[in-house]
Amino acid sequence: MKSLEPVLISGREVLPIIEGGKGVAVSNGNSAGAFAATGCVGTVSGVNADSYDENGDVIPQIYHATTRRERWNELINYAISGGIAQLEIAHEKSNGQGRLHVNVLWEAGGTQQVIEGILAGAKGLVHGVTCGAGMPYKIAEIVSGFGVYYHPIISSARAFRALWKRAYHKHAEFLGSVVYEDPWLAGGHNGLSNVEDPQQPQDPYPRIVELRSVMREFGLADTPIIMAGGVWYLREWQDWIGNPELGPIAFQFGTRPLLTQESPVSKAWQDRLLGLREGDIFLNKFSPTGFYSSAVRNNLLNELEQRTGHQVPYSRTAEGDMQEALPVGVRGRPIYLSAGDKIKAQAWIGEGFSEAMKTPDETVVFVAPEKAREIFTDQQNCMGCLSQCRFSNWSEGEAGTTGKRADPRSFCIQKTLQDIAHGGSIEDNLMFSGHNAYKFGGDPFYQNGFVPSVKQLVERIVSGD
Repeated sequence: MKSLEPVLISGREVLPIIEGGKGVAVSNGNSAGAFAATGCVGTVSGVNADSYDENGDVIPQIYHATTRRERWNELINYAISGGIAQLEIAHEKSNGQGRLHVNVLWEAGGTQQVIEGILAGAKGLVHGVTCGAGMPYKIAEIVSGFGVYYHPIISSARAFRALWKRAYHKHAEFLGSVVYEDPWLAGGHNGLSNVEDPQQPQDPYPRIVELRSVMREFGLADTPIIMAGGVWYLREWQDWIGNPELGPIAFQFGTRPLLTQESPVSKAWQDRLLGLREGDIFLNKFSPTGFYSSAVRNNLLNELEQRTGHQVPYSRTAEGDMQEALPVGVRGRPIYLSAGDKIKAQAWIGEGFSEAMKTPDETVVFVAPEKAREIFTDQQNCMGCLSQCRFSNWSEGEAGTTGKRADPRSFCIQKTLQDIAHGGSIEDNLMFSGHNAYKFGGDPFYQNGFVPSVKQLVERIVSGD
Protein backbone atom coordinates (compact mmCIF):
# COMPACT_ATOMS: atom_id res chain seq x y z
CA MET A 1 0.00 0.00 0.00
CA LYS A 2 1.37 3.42 -0.97
CA SER A 3 1.94 5.85 1.88
CA LEU A 4 -0.55 8.70 2.09
CA GLU A 5 0.85 12.19 1.73
CA PRO A 6 -0.89 15.09 3.46
CA VAL A 7 -3.12 17.28 1.34
CA LEU A 8 -4.08 20.92 1.92
CA ILE A 9 -7.76 21.07 2.87
CA SER A 10 -9.46 24.19 4.24
CA GLY A 11 -6.20 25.87 5.10
CA ARG A 12 -4.34 22.98 6.78
CA GLU A 13 -2.46 19.89 5.70
CA VAL A 14 -4.42 16.79 6.74
CA LEU A 15 -4.51 13.10 5.94
CA PRO A 16 -6.46 12.73 2.67
CA ILE A 17 -9.36 11.00 4.44
CA ILE A 18 -12.70 12.76 4.69
CA GLU A 19 -15.74 11.77 6.71
CA GLY A 20 -18.74 12.03 4.42
CA GLY A 21 -21.70 14.09 5.61
CA LYS A 22 -24.80 12.02 6.28
CA GLY A 23 -28.13 13.79 6.39
CA VAL A 24 -30.44 14.25 9.31
CA ALA A 25 -28.53 13.98 12.62
CA VAL A 26 -26.26 11.10 11.51
CA SER A 27 -22.91 12.86 10.98
CA ASN A 28 -22.72 14.54 14.36
CA GLY A 29 -20.21 16.24 16.61
CA ASN A 30 -18.92 13.03 18.18
CA SER A 31 -18.06 11.35 14.90
CA ALA A 32 -16.75 14.52 13.24
CA GLY A 33 -14.61 15.45 16.23
CA ALA A 34 -13.14 11.96 16.36
CA PHE A 35 -12.18 12.10 12.67
CA ALA A 36 -10.57 15.51 13.07
CA ALA A 37 -8.66 14.29 16.14
CA THR A 38 -6.92 11.70 13.94
CA GLY A 39 -5.67 14.44 11.61
CA CYS A 40 -8.41 13.88 9.02
CA VAL A 41 -11.48 15.93 8.08
CA GLY A 42 -14.61 15.42 10.18
CA THR A 43 -18.00 16.47 8.88
CA VAL A 44 -21.05 17.60 10.83
CA SER A 45 -24.40 17.42 9.08
CA GLY A 46 -26.08 20.81 8.96
CA VAL A 47 -29.39 19.20 7.98
CA ASN A 48 -31.58 19.24 11.09
CA ALA A 49 -28.81 18.33 13.48
CA ASP A 50 -29.70 17.60 17.10
CA SER A 51 -29.63 20.29 19.74
CA TYR A 52 -29.91 19.73 23.50
CA ASP A 53 -31.80 21.05 26.52
CA GLU A 54 -30.25 22.13 29.82
CA ASN A 55 -30.09 18.48 30.93
CA GLY A 56 -28.17 17.40 27.84
CA ASP A 57 -31.15 15.57 26.34
CA VAL A 58 -31.93 15.79 22.62
CA ILE A 59 -34.67 18.31 21.90
CA PRO A 60 -37.34 16.55 19.78
CA GLN A 61 -38.02 18.47 16.58
CA ILE A 62 -41.76 18.90 17.07
CA TYR A 63 -43.60 21.49 15.00
CA HIS A 64 -46.21 23.67 16.66
CA ALA A 65 -47.18 26.17 13.97
CA THR A 66 -50.35 25.80 11.92
CA THR A 67 -49.04 26.94 8.53
CA ARG A 68 -46.32 25.47 6.35
CA ARG A 69 -44.46 28.77 6.20
CA GLU A 70 -44.36 29.06 9.97
CA ARG A 71 -43.23 25.43 10.32
CA TRP A 72 -40.51 26.14 7.73
CA ASN A 73 -39.21 28.89 10.01
CA GLU A 74 -39.29 26.47 12.95
CA LEU A 75 -37.28 23.97 10.89
CA ILE A 76 -34.65 26.61 10.09
CA ASN A 77 -34.30 27.49 13.78
CA TYR A 78 -33.91 23.83 14.73
CA ALA A 79 -31.25 23.36 12.05
CA ILE A 80 -29.23 26.40 13.11
CA SER A 81 -29.21 25.58 16.81
CA GLY A 82 -28.45 21.93 16.09
CA GLY A 83 -25.61 22.72 13.71
CA ILE A 84 -23.99 25.05 16.23
CA ALA A 85 -24.39 22.51 19.06
CA GLN A 86 -22.77 19.72 17.03
CA LEU A 87 -19.87 21.90 15.91
CA GLU A 88 -19.19 22.85 19.52
CA ILE A 89 -18.99 19.16 20.40
CA ALA A 90 -16.81 18.42 17.37
CA HIS A 91 -14.45 21.28 18.18
CA GLU A 92 -13.95 20.06 21.74
CA LYS A 93 -13.33 16.45 20.68
CA SER A 94 -10.96 17.39 17.85
CA ASN A 95 -8.31 18.66 20.27
CA GLY A 96 -7.43 21.30 17.70
CA GLN A 97 -6.41 18.69 15.13
CA GLY A 98 -7.58 18.12 11.54
CA ARG A 99 -10.36 20.16 9.99
CA LEU A 100 -14.08 20.42 10.69
CA HIS A 101 -16.61 20.81 7.90
CA VAL A 102 -20.36 21.21 7.93
CA ASN A 103 -22.40 19.58 5.19
CA VAL A 104 -25.56 21.16 3.74
CA LEU A 105 -27.85 20.29 0.85
CA TRP A 106 -28.65 23.13 -1.51
CA GLU A 107 -32.14 21.83 -2.21
CA ALA A 108 -32.97 21.40 1.48
CA GLY A 109 -35.39 23.88 3.01
CA GLY A 110 -33.92 27.24 4.04
CA THR A 111 -30.32 26.25 3.28
CA GLN A 112 -29.11 29.81 2.85
CA GLN A 113 -30.60 30.89 6.17
CA VAL A 114 -29.32 27.75 7.89
CA ILE A 115 -25.72 28.01 6.73
CA GLU A 116 -25.56 31.73 7.48
CA GLY A 117 -26.94 31.07 10.97
CA ILE A 118 -24.53 28.22 11.65
CA LEU A 119 -21.46 30.10 10.41
CA ALA A 120 -22.37 33.18 12.43
CA GLY A 121 -23.09 31.18 15.59
CA ALA A 122 -20.12 28.80 15.31
CA LYS A 123 -17.52 31.33 14.26
CA GLY A 124 -14.03 29.89 14.47
CA LEU A 125 -15.30 26.32 14.91
CA VAL A 126 -15.89 25.41 11.26
CA HIS A 127 -13.27 25.43 8.52
CA GLY A 128 -15.24 24.37 5.46
CA VAL A 129 -18.71 23.85 4.05
CA THR A 130 -19.54 20.99 1.70
CA CYS A 131 -22.64 21.44 -0.39
CA GLY A 132 -24.36 19.32 -3.01
CA ALA A 133 -27.90 18.30 -4.02
CA GLY A 134 -28.47 20.63 -6.94
CA MET A 135 -26.35 23.38 -8.45
CA PRO A 136 -25.21 25.49 -5.48
CA TYR A 137 -24.13 28.61 -7.36
CA LYS A 138 -24.58 30.88 -4.35
CA ILE A 139 -22.69 28.80 -1.78
CA ALA A 140 -19.34 30.37 -2.74
CA GLU A 141 -20.56 33.89 -2.07
CA ILE A 142 -22.24 32.95 1.23
CA VAL A 143 -19.41 30.89 2.70
CA SER A 144 -16.49 33.03 1.56
CA GLY A 145 -18.21 36.01 3.16
CA PHE A 146 -17.46 34.36 6.52
CA GLY A 147 -13.84 33.61 5.56
CA VAL A 148 -14.63 29.89 5.35
CA TYR A 149 -13.74 27.48 2.53
CA TYR A 150 -16.43 25.99 0.32
CA HIS A 151 -16.34 22.47 -1.13
CA PRO A 152 -18.95 21.90 -3.85
CA ILE A 153 -20.19 18.36 -4.45
CA ILE A 154 -20.55 17.60 -8.15
CA SER A 155 -20.94 14.51 -10.32
CA SER A 156 -19.45 15.70 -13.61
CA ALA A 157 -16.87 18.06 -15.05
CA ARG A 158 -19.68 19.76 -16.94
CA ALA A 159 -21.42 20.70 -13.69
CA PHE A 160 -18.25 22.17 -12.22
CA ARG A 161 -17.58 24.18 -15.37
CA ALA A 162 -21.03 25.76 -15.11
CA LEU A 163 -20.58 26.55 -11.41
CA TRP A 164 -17.13 28.08 -11.95
CA LYS A 165 -18.06 30.25 -14.90
CA ARG A 166 -21.23 31.58 -13.33
CA ALA A 167 -20.11 32.13 -9.74
CA TYR A 168 -17.07 30.38 -8.30
CA HIS A 169 -14.42 32.30 -10.26
CA LYS A 170 -15.36 35.36 -8.18
CA HIS A 171 -14.41 33.55 -4.95
CA ALA A 172 -11.54 31.35 -6.11
CA GLU A 173 -9.38 31.86 -3.02
CA PHE A 174 -11.92 30.07 -0.82
CA LEU A 175 -12.47 27.04 -3.05
CA GLY A 176 -11.14 24.35 -0.69
CA SER A 177 -11.67 21.29 -2.88
CA VAL A 178 -14.06 19.81 -5.42
CA VAL A 179 -15.91 16.72 -4.22
CA TYR A 180 -16.62 14.27 -7.05
CA GLU A 181 -19.53 12.10 -5.89
CA ASP A 182 -19.99 8.96 -7.96
CA PRO A 183 -23.65 9.08 -9.03
CA TRP A 184 -23.95 5.29 -9.18
CA LEU A 185 -22.19 4.22 -5.98
CA ALA A 186 -22.61 7.00 -3.42
CA GLY A 187 -25.20 6.75 -0.67
CA GLY A 188 -28.10 9.13 -0.27
CA HIS A 189 -29.13 11.40 -3.13
CA ASN A 190 -27.16 10.96 -6.34
CA GLY A 191 -26.41 13.37 -9.16
CA LEU A 192 -27.41 11.28 -12.17
CA SER A 193 -28.17 13.47 -15.16
CA ASN A 194 -30.94 12.85 -17.66
CA VAL A 195 -28.46 11.45 -20.19
CA GLU A 196 -26.89 8.93 -17.78
CA ASP A 197 -28.30 5.43 -17.40
CA PRO A 198 -28.84 4.49 -13.73
CA GLN A 199 -28.30 0.84 -14.67
CA GLN A 200 -24.99 1.45 -16.47
CA PRO A 201 -22.31 2.66 -14.04
CA GLN A 202 -19.36 4.48 -15.55
CA ASP A 203 -15.72 4.16 -14.51
CA PRO A 204 -14.95 7.17 -12.30
CA TYR A 205 -11.31 7.49 -13.45
CA PRO A 206 -11.94 9.12 -16.87
CA ARG A 207 -14.60 11.32 -15.31
CA ILE A 208 -12.07 12.53 -12.71
CA VAL A 209 -9.44 13.05 -15.43
CA GLU A 210 -11.93 15.22 -17.29
CA LEU A 211 -12.70 17.15 -14.11
CA ARG A 212 -9.02 17.79 -13.45
CA SER A 213 -8.55 18.94 -17.03
CA VAL A 214 -11.31 21.51 -16.56
CA MET A 215 -9.84 22.61 -13.22
CA ARG A 216 -6.39 23.08 -14.77
CA GLU A 217 -8.01 25.21 -17.45
CA PHE A 218 -9.18 27.49 -14.62
CA GLY A 219 -5.82 27.52 -12.79
CA LEU A 220 -6.89 24.97 -10.19
CA ALA A 221 -4.22 22.33 -10.75
CA ASP A 222 -3.36 22.19 -7.03
CA THR A 223 -6.92 22.27 -5.67
CA PRO A 224 -7.70 18.81 -4.26
CA ILE A 225 -10.36 16.56 -5.74
CA ILE A 226 -12.16 14.42 -3.19
CA MET A 227 -13.34 11.06 -4.50
CA ALA A 228 -16.65 10.17 -2.86
CA GLY A 229 -18.79 7.10 -3.40
CA GLY A 230 -17.60 3.52 -3.81
CA VAL A 231 -14.43 3.91 -1.73
CA TRP A 232 -13.87 1.04 0.72
CA TYR A 233 -10.27 -0.30 0.62
CA LEU A 234 -7.65 2.29 -0.31
CA ARG A 235 -5.47 -0.48 -1.76
CA GLU A 236 -8.01 -0.64 -4.57
CA TRP A 237 -7.22 3.02 -5.38
CA GLN A 238 -3.42 2.91 -5.25
CA ASP A 239 -3.11 3.96 -8.89
CA TRP A 240 -4.88 7.20 -7.97
CA ILE A 241 -2.50 8.10 -5.14
CA GLY A 242 0.32 10.35 -6.31
CA ASN A 243 -0.98 10.14 -9.88
CA PRO A 244 0.13 13.31 -11.77
CA GLU A 245 -2.79 12.96 -14.20
CA LEU A 246 -5.22 13.38 -11.30
CA GLY A 247 -3.30 15.82 -9.14
CA PRO A 248 -4.00 16.09 -5.39
CA ILE A 249 -6.59 13.47 -4.39
CA ALA A 250 -8.38 12.73 -1.12
CA PHE A 251 -10.92 10.02 -0.36
CA GLN A 252 -14.29 10.39 1.30
CA PHE A 253 -15.81 7.67 3.46
CA GLY A 254 -19.51 8.03 4.16
CA THR A 255 -20.68 4.48 4.79
CA ARG A 256 -17.87 2.94 6.86
CA PRO A 257 -18.12 5.59 9.64
CA LEU A 258 -21.69 4.39 10.33
CA LEU A 259 -20.18 1.34 12.00
CA THR A 260 -18.00 3.00 14.63
CA GLN A 261 -18.26 3.50 18.36
CA GLU A 262 -18.77 7.24 17.86
CA SER A 263 -21.54 6.82 15.29
CA PRO A 264 -24.95 7.89 16.61
CA VAL A 265 -26.94 5.26 14.68
CA SER A 266 -28.76 2.55 16.62
CA LYS A 267 -27.44 -0.95 17.31
CA ALA A 268 -30.24 -2.33 15.13
CA TRP A 269 -28.98 -0.15 12.26
CA GLN A 270 -25.40 -1.31 12.76
CA ASP A 271 -26.50 -4.96 12.97
CA ARG A 272 -28.40 -4.55 9.71
CA LEU A 273 -25.25 -3.20 8.05
CA LEU A 274 -23.30 -6.27 9.14
CA GLY A 275 -25.91 -8.51 7.57
CA LEU A 276 -26.20 -6.81 4.17
CA ARG A 277 -25.60 -8.75 0.98
CA GLU A 278 -24.67 -7.51 -2.47
CA GLY A 279 -27.81 -6.22 -4.17
CA ASP A 280 -29.49 -5.10 -0.93
CA ILE A 281 -28.82 -1.44 -1.79
CA PHE A 282 -31.56 -0.05 -4.02
CA LEU A 283 -31.04 2.86 -6.44
CA ASN A 284 -34.50 4.38 -6.70
CA LYS A 285 -36.36 7.56 -7.62
CA PHE A 286 -38.99 7.70 -4.88
CA SER A 287 -37.41 10.70 -3.13
CA PRO A 288 -39.57 13.85 -2.96
CA THR A 289 -36.55 15.76 -4.28
CA GLY A 290 -36.94 14.09 -7.67
CA PHE A 291 -33.30 12.90 -7.48
CA TYR A 292 -32.19 9.29 -7.59
CA SER A 293 -31.09 7.99 -4.19
CA SER A 294 -29.44 4.87 -2.80
CA ALA A 295 -30.84 3.14 0.27
CA VAL A 296 -31.18 -0.28 1.85
CA ARG A 297 -34.15 -2.17 0.48
CA ASN A 298 -36.71 -2.63 3.26
CA ASN A 299 -40.45 -2.47 3.94
CA LEU A 300 -40.62 1.25 3.13
CA LEU A 301 -39.01 0.93 -0.30
CA ASN A 302 -40.93 -2.27 -1.08
CA GLU A 303 -44.22 -0.51 -0.32
CA LEU A 304 -43.26 2.49 -2.46
CA GLU A 305 -42.38 0.13 -5.30
CA GLN A 306 -45.72 -1.64 -4.89
CA ARG A 307 -47.53 1.71 -4.72
CA THR A 308 -46.00 2.82 -8.01
CA GLY A 309 -46.88 -0.54 -9.53
CA HIS A 310 -50.55 -0.07 -8.63
CA GLN A 311 -50.79 2.79 -11.12
CA VAL A 312 -52.70 3.38 -14.33
CA PRO A 313 -53.37 6.42 -16.53
CA TYR A 314 -56.83 7.96 -16.29
CA SER A 315 -59.02 10.58 -17.93
CA ARG A 316 -61.65 12.83 -16.38
CA THR A 317 -63.93 12.20 -19.33
CA ALA A 318 -64.50 9.27 -21.68
CA GLU A 319 -62.08 9.71 -24.56
CA GLY A 320 -59.97 7.53 -26.85
CA ASP A 321 -59.22 4.17 -25.28
CA MET A 322 -60.36 5.41 -21.87
CA GLN A 323 -64.07 4.60 -22.01
CA GLU A 324 -64.51 2.49 -18.87
CA ALA A 325 -65.94 4.39 -15.90
CA LEU A 326 -64.66 3.59 -12.41
CA PRO A 327 -66.28 5.36 -9.43
CA VAL A 328 -63.69 6.51 -6.88
CA GLY A 329 -63.63 8.58 -3.70
CA VAL A 330 -66.27 9.21 -1.08
CA ARG A 331 -68.68 10.64 -3.63
CA GLY A 332 -68.08 7.91 -6.17
CA ARG A 333 -67.24 10.27 -8.98
CA PRO A 334 -66.07 8.37 -12.05
CA ILE A 335 -62.68 8.39 -13.68
CA TYR A 336 -62.20 6.74 -17.05
CA LEU A 337 -59.73 3.95 -17.75
CA SER A 338 -58.93 1.64 -20.62
CA ALA A 339 -60.68 -1.73 -20.46
CA GLY A 340 -57.47 -3.53 -19.50
CA ASP A 341 -56.57 -1.01 -16.81
CA LYS A 342 -60.04 -1.20 -15.30
CA ILE A 343 -59.56 -4.94 -14.83
CA LYS A 344 -56.25 -4.26 -13.07
CA ALA A 345 -57.80 -1.56 -10.87
CA GLN A 346 -60.71 -3.75 -9.85
CA ALA A 347 -58.28 -6.53 -8.90
CA TRP A 348 -56.26 -4.12 -6.71
CA ILE A 349 -59.45 -2.87 -5.09
CA GLY A 350 -60.44 -6.46 -4.40
CA GLU A 351 -57.08 -6.96 -2.63
CA GLY A 352 -57.80 -4.02 -0.30
CA PHE A 353 -56.07 -1.23 -2.24
CA SER A 354 -59.34 0.59 -2.52
CA GLU A 355 -58.27 4.25 -2.32
CA ALA A 356 -57.51 5.95 -5.64
CA MET A 357 -55.03 8.84 -5.38
CA LYS A 358 -54.33 11.08 -8.36
CA THR A 359 -50.77 12.02 -9.35
CA PRO A 360 -49.36 15.07 -11.19
CA ASP A 361 -48.84 12.88 -14.28
CA GLU A 362 -52.48 12.11 -15.05
CA THR A 363 -52.24 8.69 -13.46
CA VAL A 364 -53.94 7.25 -10.41
CA VAL A 365 -52.43 4.94 -7.79
CA PHE A 366 -54.40 2.52 -5.63
CA VAL A 367 -53.46 2.19 -1.97
CA ALA A 368 -55.00 0.75 1.19
CA PRO A 369 -57.24 3.16 3.17
CA GLU A 370 -54.80 3.39 6.09
CA LYS A 371 -51.95 4.23 3.71
CA ALA A 372 -54.06 6.92 2.03
CA ARG A 373 -54.74 8.49 5.44
CA GLU A 374 -51.03 8.41 6.30
CA ILE A 375 -50.08 10.02 2.98
CA PHE A 376 -52.66 12.76 3.38
CA THR A 377 -51.65 13.47 6.99
CA ASP A 378 -47.97 13.67 6.11
CA GLN A 379 -48.72 16.05 3.23
CA GLN A 380 -50.80 18.25 5.52
CA ASN A 381 -48.03 18.30 8.17
CA CYS A 382 -45.30 19.39 5.73
CA MET A 383 -42.65 21.50 7.46
CA GLY A 384 -40.84 22.65 4.33
CA CYS A 385 -37.72 20.51 4.68
CA LEU A 386 -37.02 20.85 0.94
CA SER A 387 -36.84 23.94 -1.23
CA GLN A 388 -39.38 22.18 -3.42
CA CYS A 389 -41.18 18.95 -2.52
CA ARG A 390 -43.04 16.84 -5.04
CA PHE A 391 -44.70 14.81 -2.25
CA SER A 392 -46.46 17.76 -0.57
CA ASN A 393 -46.17 20.35 -3.40
CA TRP A 394 -44.47 22.80 -0.98
CA SER A 395 -42.08 25.40 -2.36
CA GLU A 396 -40.17 27.90 -0.24
CA GLY A 397 -40.75 30.55 -2.90
CA GLU A 398 -43.24 33.32 -2.31
CA ALA A 399 -46.19 31.27 -3.57
CA GLY A 400 -45.49 28.46 -1.11
CA THR A 401 -46.34 25.80 -3.68
CA THR A 402 -44.87 24.19 -6.77
CA GLY A 403 -48.20 24.70 -8.52
CA LYS A 404 -48.45 20.96 -9.16
CA ARG A 405 -50.62 18.30 -7.58
CA ALA A 406 -49.00 16.66 -4.54
CA ASP A 407 -47.52 13.30 -5.55
CA PRO A 408 -48.70 10.26 -3.52
CA ARG A 409 -45.99 8.06 -5.07
CA SER A 410 -43.39 9.68 -2.80
CA PHE A 411 -43.10 10.14 0.98
CA CYS A 412 -42.20 12.59 3.77
CA ILE A 413 -38.43 12.33 3.86
CA GLN A 414 -38.00 14.50 6.96
CA LYS A 415 -40.34 12.33 9.02
CA THR A 416 -38.64 9.06 8.14
CA LEU A 417 -35.04 10.32 8.45
CA GLN A 418 -35.74 11.86 11.84
CA ASP A 419 -37.32 8.63 13.04
CA ILE A 420 -34.53 6.29 11.96
CA ALA A 421 -31.87 8.66 13.30
CA HIS A 422 -33.47 8.49 16.74
CA GLY A 423 -33.95 4.76 17.13
CA GLY A 424 -36.98 4.19 14.91
CA SER A 425 -37.64 1.11 12.81
CA ILE A 426 -34.97 0.25 10.25
CA GLU A 427 -37.53 -1.65 8.19
CA ASP A 428 -40.14 1.09 7.96
CA ASN A 429 -37.90 4.12 7.51
CA LEU A 430 -35.47 5.35 4.87
CA MET A 431 -32.02 3.86 5.46
CA PHE A 432 -29.60 5.63 3.13
CA SER A 433 -26.47 3.68 2.24
CA GLY A 434 -23.63 3.56 -0.26
CA HIS A 435 -23.63 0.59 -2.61
CA ASN A 436 -20.55 -0.95 -1.00
CA ALA A 437 -22.24 -1.36 2.39
CA TYR A 438 -22.62 -5.08 1.72
CA LYS A 439 -18.85 -5.33 2.27
CA PHE A 440 -19.30 -4.98 6.05
CA GLY A 441 -20.38 -8.61 6.24
CA GLY A 442 -17.38 -9.98 4.37
CA ASP A 443 -14.69 -7.65 5.71
CA PRO A 444 -12.56 -9.49 8.32
CA PHE A 445 -12.13 -6.20 10.19
CA TYR A 446 -15.73 -6.50 11.39
CA GLN A 447 -15.56 -10.21 12.20
CA ASN A 448 -17.71 -11.35 15.15
CA GLY A 449 -19.57 -8.04 15.13
CA PHE A 450 -16.52 -5.92 15.94
CA VAL A 451 -17.32 -2.19 16.02
CA PRO A 452 -14.15 -0.04 15.84
CA SER A 453 -13.53 3.41 17.19
CA VAL A 454 -13.01 6.12 14.59
CA LYS A 455 -9.30 6.04 15.46
CA GLN A 456 -9.15 2.30 14.75
CA LEU A 457 -11.09 2.76 11.52
CA VAL A 458 -8.72 5.47 10.28
CA GLU A 459 -5.69 3.31 11.11
CA ARG A 460 -7.29 0.46 9.16
CA ILE A 461 -8.03 2.70 6.17
CA VAL A 462 -4.48 4.06 6.11
CA SER A 463 -3.16 0.48 6.05
CA GLY A 464 -5.01 -0.04 2.77
CA ASP A 465 -7.80 -2.13 4.28
